[in-house]
Amino acid sequence: MIRARRGCLGLLYLNPVSLYQFCPTHPIDQCFGFHCKSSPVSGLRSPNFQSRYSVISCQLKPIKYATKHVEVLARTQIVSGSEIHSNAYLWGCFGCLFCSFYSTSRSYRRRESKRRKTASKPVLDEAKFQQAVSQLTPRFCNDELHNVLVLEEDPLVCWELFNWASQQTRFRHDASTYHITIKKLGLAKMYEEMDIVVNQVLAVPHIGDEALYNTIIYFFTEARKLTRAVNIFKHMRNGGNLECRPSVRTYNILFTAMLSRGNNSYINHVYMETIRCLFKQMVNDGIEPDIFALNSMIKGYVLSLHVNDALRIFHQMGVVYNCLPNSFSYDYLIHGLCAQGRTNNAKELCEEMKRKGFVPSSKSYNSLVNALALNGEVEEAVTRLWEMFEKHKSADSITYKTVLDELCRKGKVKEAMRLLKEWEEKYLVDKPAYTKLLRVLEDDLEAANGRI
Repeated sequence: MIRARRGCLGLLYLNPVSLYQFCPTHPIDQCFGFHCKSSPVSGLRSPNFQSRYSVISCQLKPIKYATKHVEVLARTQIVSGSEIHSNAYLWGCFGCLFCSFYSTSRSYRRRESKRRKTASKPVLDEAKFQQAVSQLTPRFCNDELHNVLVLEEDPLVCWELFNWASQQTRFRHDASTYHITIKKLGLAKMYEEMDIVVNQVLAVPHIGDEALYNTIIYFFTEARKLTRAVNIFKHMRNGGNLECRPSVRTYNILFTAMLSRGNNSYINHVYMETIRCLFKQMVNDGIEPDIFALNSMIKGYVLSLHVNDALRIFHQMGVVYNCLPNSFSYDYLIHGLCAQGRTNNAKELCEEMKRKGFVPSSKSYNSLVNALALNGEVEEAVTRLWEMFEKHKSADSITYKTVLDELCRKGKVKEAMRLLKEWEEKYLVDKPAYTKLLRVLEDDLEAANGRI
């Protein structure tokens, strides 16, 4: 809301003057001036001021400039001039005119955001909807509706068709129509509409199967509604329908969602406790964990800095659990051991991994080379780096910089220069990377000379 108020040097007008009386445009939406040619208020024009100043524009979303008793419009441009357009007057003396722009409140921003969301929502294509309805027989069954929903590509048409079918007499949705509707809405990220369908599923006892509930959990985790996903999981466990009992796939969906919270070790530590309880619950329920579930446990322990627990799960694979480690199992552990500086254990695992026919990933090689270099084993780090290139794995800039830094720290500046030149000749680093690494060497050399 914008108000023009006069009140200074003894000239005080008690009634505020609304700009809506003078300018039909909404001041929030457009730039505005003082259009007071046909002003209903008399006695407010100031010829002396009109001959000197003119308000020419006002920015959207103006910045508040606060004085002791007034807030003026910071981006209103006042231009000196002798000739003023007859339709643009500034009322009162410059020192007597105060413009108050009431800042946009949080509730207003919420309403605007809601309006924008509503305006951006897709509009139903009535022709497509009528065409979909025409494909159904007068007394259609669930299989016919399911087939039409599968072939329909527009999720909004699917949503309207689902609601239209719900209103038909002698028709009740089954697991197949619920499932395909939830999948279509979830893929389109129409989570509010999907939640309505899910509530209908939960309201009907003894309906659905494991695949339906796994789909619900998956899309709730995609929407970052982990609490809702866990509640669906509890419904599966506590419900009387044996076909809806959680399987290892259900647990894997939850593991994946909780391990995708970023690289913050504190957050991973918090979520790891939940993952550990879920894993224990799965084993107690007689569900055999697969390689994905065990690798999720290893990865979670590594990310939460519990490497010894990750090693315990690793050594139980093939003994307690009926599956053997794969390349991901080794990669997670090598990275975790290197992060803690346990290079000997990491090298042993890397050699064991290669004996079993697995190739370490780029992340494993980068972690190992960095850890060896920082641990003082620079020659071993360079050897592993060349081995990495032979396996067609790419090193990152941090690995190159760490190796060069540690060589210079040991006084092997010439070897570092030779190594960098060799990397460039073999096209292992491009020209920009070479230039940056060369600057690193120059900085290291200057630092070494300064210490001398």
